[in-house]
Amino acid sequence: MPTSQSQPESARNWVRVLAKYREPNLTRSIFELAVSFIPFLTIAVLAWLSLSVSYWLTFALSLINGFFLVRMFIIQHDCGHGSFFGNRHANNWVGRTIGVFTLTPYKVWRRSHSIHHSASGNLDKRGIGDVYTLTVAEFEALPRFKRIAYRVYRHPVFMFGFAPALLFMVQNRVPLSMMRSWEYWMSAMGTNAMIAIMIGVMLWFGGLPALLLIFLPTLLMAATLGVWLFYVQHQFENAQWDHTEKWELHEAALMGSSYYVLPGVLRWFSGNIGIHHVHHLYSRIPFYRLMEVVREHSVLENLNRMTIRQSLKSAQMHLWDEGSRKLVSFRQARQLRLA
Repeated sequence: MPTSQSQPESARNWVRVLAKYREPNLTRSIFELAVSFIPFLTIAVLAWLSLSVSYWLTFALSLINGFFLVRMFIIQHDCGHGSFFGNRHANNWVGRTIGVFTLTPYKVWRRSHSIHHSASGNLDKRGIGDVYTLTVAEFEALPRFKRIAYRVYRHPVFMFGFAPALLFMVQNRVPLSMMRSWEYWMSAMGTNAMIAIMIGVMLWFGGLPALLLIFLPTLLMAATLGVWLFYVQHQFENAQWDHTEKWELHEAALMGSSYYVLPGVLRWFSGNIGIHHVHHLYSRIPFYRLMEVVREHSVLENLNRMTIRQSLKSAQMHLWDEGSRKLVSFRQARQLRLA
């Protein structure tokens, strides 16, 4: 049962309370890695063998495997935060290895995600590691062509149909925003080389059907689910955005991130990442301890809650209205202007 003991009044004070949950358990981490990677590999092999039986069966198995790839990405995510293992080298090597399967260069992603955590909800530091969001005033000040481009970018068909493929298959291959550093260049090119070898082996032994019915469906399913999860964690009506002079790191982390309440099986596949307000407030907590936090602290359990049904509304919200301090749709923004 949730408790109300030690419930701080400010977001900053929560950090001290959450510190006790930060230590990973080596046995538990190895277990979580095993129950994610072994089924992923097993289903991939079954999908491969099923090519000679039924392409539809192969396709179905590959879509299911997309859920396990999401879970592997969450482990890579925790490795990037240094929270999955107590050893830094173990985190980095597991993160790099999983990055080949998720098509995500580990060091590049770790840097962009760090920027996201350090500037989430800051209107003056948008553009890296986030879903780019304009204010109503900024949108209305744009020339017509750029307004149309932003509408296309924020449209659900593009955001959840084309963007996941572009992000993981194109942008991650040459992350231009990070390429000034040799370290990030090597991370991207090293990951690309391993991906090329993996695809080459797949084509050599399975031909084009293996690529089209195993590799792509698994990747695109995982990418779409991942983009949706990331989107709803910060794009909701009562999210919090401020300019630098009013922005505060811990407050933005807690109030600008949602608690996406999912059924148990989806929570397992998504590695509890829906408990995003806790994760943003204290990113060193391993994903398998996040449920422990909300169970023991009723305030956090009831803050920024969003069900699957409620989250669908978020896909229709596109602009931050500084007057009402809410995320609004294009239609609502137009009504505000007319009013």
